[in-house]
Amino acid sequence: MAFGSLPAAAATDAVTRASAALPPVSPNPQSLAHAGRDAVVTGRVLVVADEGTDAGARARLVRELRAHGADRVDVVAPGRVPGATAGLLTVRIGTATRPDIAAALGDTQVPDHAEGYALRVSGSKPGAQVVLGGKDAAGQFYAVQTLRQLFVRDGDDGWKVAGVQVSDFPSMPLRGTIEGFYGQPWTHAERLDQMDFYGDVKANTYIYAPKDDPYHRGKWREPYPADKLAELGELVRRATANHVRFTFAVSPGESICYSDPADRKALKAKLQALYDLGTRAFSIPLDDISYTRWNCESDRAAFGEPGRGAAAEAQVDLLNDVQRTFIATHDGSQPLQMVPTEYGDLTDTAYKQTLRGTLDPAVEVMWTGTAVVPPQITNEEADQVSKLFGRKVFVWDNYPVNDFGNTSGRLLLAPYDKREAGLSEHLSGIVANPMNQPYASKVAVFGTADFSWNDRAYDARENWPRAMSYLAGGDREATDALLVLGDLEHMAPTFGATPWQPQAPELARRVAQFWTAWDEGDRSGAVKALRAYAKAVERAPATIRGGAVEKGFTVDAGPWLDATELWGKSMVTMLDALAARQAGHKETSDRLLAESNDLQQRARAVRVDPPRNSWGKVQPKVGDGVLDAFLVQADVRLQLWDASGGGENLALKGTASASSVEQNLDRLAPRHVNDGLTGTRWASGYADDEWVQIQLAAPAKVAAVTLAWENACATEYTVQTSEDGVNWKTVSTQRPDSCGNDVVRLTADEAVRYVRMQGVKRKTTWGYSIHEMGVYGAPVS
Repeated sequence: MAFGSLPAAAATDAVTRASAALPPVSPNPQSLAHAGRDAVVTGRVLVVADEGTDAGARARLVRELRAHGADRVDVVAPGRVPGATAGLLTVRIGTATRPDIAAALGDTQVPDHAEGYALRVSGSKPGAQVVLGGKDAAGQFYAVQTLRQLFVRDGDDGWKVAGVQVSDFPSMPLRGTIEGFYGQPWTHAERLDQMDFYGDVKANTYIYAPKDDPYHRGKWREPYPADKLAELGELVRRATANHVRFTFAVSPGESICYSDPADRKALKAKLQALYDLGTRAFSIPLDDISYTRWNCESDRAAFGEPGRGAAAEAQVDLLNDVQRTFIATHDGSQPLQMVPTEYGDLTDTAYKQTLRGTLDPAVEVMWTGTAVVPPQITNEEADQVSKLFGRKVFVWDNYPVNDFGNTSGRLLLAPYDKREAGLSEHLSGIVANPMNQPYASKVAVFGTADFSWNDRAYDARENWPRAMSYLAGGDREATDALLVLGDLEHMAPTFGATPWQPQAPELARRVAQFWTAWDEGDRSGAVKALRAYAKAVERAPATIRGGAVEKGFTVDAGPWLDATELWGKSMVTMLDALAARQAGHKETSDRLLAESNDLQQRARAVRVDPPRNSWGKVQPKVGDGVLDAFLVQADVRLQLWDASGGGENLALKGTASASSVEQNLDRLAPRHVNDGLTGTRWASGYADDEWVQIQLAAPAKVAAVTLAWENACATEYTVQTSEDGVNWKTVSTQRPDSCGNDVVRLTADEAVRYVRMQGVKRKTTWGYSIHEMGVYGAPVS
C-alpha cells in the first residue's frame, strides 16, 4: 500500500511539505528564516577555526561535511585562508565575537543568552559560505547540530545547505534526563550512546541516579570499585564532549544520620571522587524515604521528634552544608540539586515551609508535577509550586518511565505532550525519567528536549514523526513503520486509574470507521480500508528490523515486535474471514477464523524475556483494548452471523454489581468494570470467592466474554450465566497463566440476562482487579 494514505505518514508528509522551503530542525529554533540562495557543498571545503573554537563542535562539523559530499576538509586559521580557493565552500566556526564571524553574520542577531548561537548560510557565487557563531562553546556545538539538519539533496549525488539564517537559544537552562528508575540500570555502552544522543538534541543534563545501583543508595557511604569508577570517568568525558552536564546523584536518605559528622564526611568524599573525574554537577535526592522516623538517636537530640518540620530541618542542614562547604569551594561546580521527600503535590506543609524559609537560595529543588506521573503540567501549577519552594523548580518528569505496576508489559512510545507552553517562565528546566529500555526512550526524550529548548513553538504532533525519523535515520518507510508501532504502544498510564494518553488512537479511529461502514452496508469497502492498515501493522516489525532503525531500538522492542507481527497477521486473517463470509464462503471463513484465533493465542504467548524491568516475564501489550477488542467483536459477528447486533458489547448498556469492593473505595466500584474505559477498574475484597457480574439490559445470546485483568488477577475462575440472577450455570472454567486480556468463547445457545466472573483462586494476596468486562452477543427480541 502507499503509506501516504496513513494519517501517521500524513503527519510526516505535513512536516515534509512545511519544510519544502525550510528544512525541519529539532529542537525548533527561536528564529529560522530564509537568507538567500542555498550553498552547494563542494568536493573540497575550508573550515576556518581558531583556538576559541570548541573542539567537539569542530570535530562534528568536519564529520558532517564529509558525510554530505566533502571529500576533503581543510581546517585553517582566520587570516590564513589560501588564495586559490575561489568557488569552494567556506565554513567559519567559533565565538560570535570573532571579527570574521561577526562580519559574515551581518544582520543575523547573536543571542545574548548562554548556549545561544547565530548561523547564516549564503550561496552567493563565487564565495558560498556558512557561518556558525556561538555565544559560548556550547552555542558553537549547538550551531553544528542545527547545521547537520540543513543539508538537502542537490540532484542525485550532491548536497547543499539550505540558505537560512538562525538566531537561537534555549528557553530553559536545564534540559535532559534523569536515570532514576527502579529495575535494571542501563549498561555502560548504553549510557555512552545516550550522551551522543543528548548532544544531537541539544540536551545539556544527565543525572546519574539509578535506584538499583547499590552505591547510589544502599551503599552510598562506600566508594565505587575501581572498574566502576573508570566507567564513570569515561562517561563524564563523553558527556562533556557533547556539552552534557554529567550530574552525579547520591541518595543517602534511607540510612544517613544527618547530625553525624562522619556521615557528612563520607558523603562529601563520595562527591569528591566524582569531582576528581571531572564531574561538576551534583544532586542529593531525598525521595522515596521515610521522613517520620530518624535513622539515629542523635538526630532526635539535634532536630527534635521526627515529623515533617523536623525532617525538613535536618535535610536543610545537610544540604546547606554541602552547598556552602563543598559546592562553593570547588571551582566550576554547578549549584547543588535536591529532590524533596514531598516531591509531587501542591500542598503547603511544615516540610515545604521549612525548605522555603531556610534552604540556601542557590540549591535547585526538583518536583515531579502534581502527581508522581502528572497527566499535565500547567503554568498555574508551576507558579504555585515555585511559591511553595521559594524558587523556580526543576521538573523531574516521570515520562516515559515504565517501572511501576500500571506500565507492566508496556513500551511507552507516545509523544511528549500536555506540558503547557510558557513553562519556561516558571521552571529552571525539565529532565525526563526514561524507561529501562534506553533506545525506546528516545522517542519521548526527543520531545522533552524539543519542548524544553523552545516550549512556545513545541507541537507534539509535529515532533512525533521527527522523533521516529531520527530513530530511522531519515528512512521514510521505517519512519512510517515506527509510527504504526508507536500508535499500538501509545498508552501512557499514571499511578491512578486513568491514563493520560490513550491507547492506539489511530487504530481506534479506523476501527470505528470500519464498523460504521460495515453496519451501513459498505462491507467490502470497510474490509478493504481496514485491511490495508492491518497489513501495515503486520509488516511494521520486519521493516523496523530491516536495518534503517537503530539496532538498539530493535533489541529494546524485540518482544513487542514479535507480538505485533502476530497481532497484525491475526487482524488481516480476521478481516479475510469476514470478507469470505460476506461472499458466502462459510467453510473458508471458518478456516480463516480458526487461523486468526491461533495467531492470537501465539501473540498472547509471547513474553518479555529476559525482562529488563521488575515486571518479570510478562506478555508485551500491543494495542490492548483496541486491537484485541476488534478481533473479539469480529469473531462474535461471525459466530452470530444471522443475528442482528451480534457484535455489540452488551456490557456497556448493562448494570454491574459485585460481591465486594476493595476498602469500599468508590474509584474501585463495580460500575468501572463496564464503563468502556480501560484506565478504570473494579477491585474486590481479599478473598478467593469474590465475583463481579453484569445484568444485561435485555436477555441475549452471549457468544463471548472478555476480561481485561489488572495485575491482581485470578489463577482460576469461572464464567457463569443466569436467566434470573438466582440460579447460575457455569459455562466456562479458566486457568490463565498470566494477567492479561482473556477471551472466553461461549456456545450462545440460550438467552441469559446475567453474566458473572466467579473467582476460584487469586494470583496475589490482593483481591481480583478487572479493568473491563465485555459481554458480546445478540439481544433476543
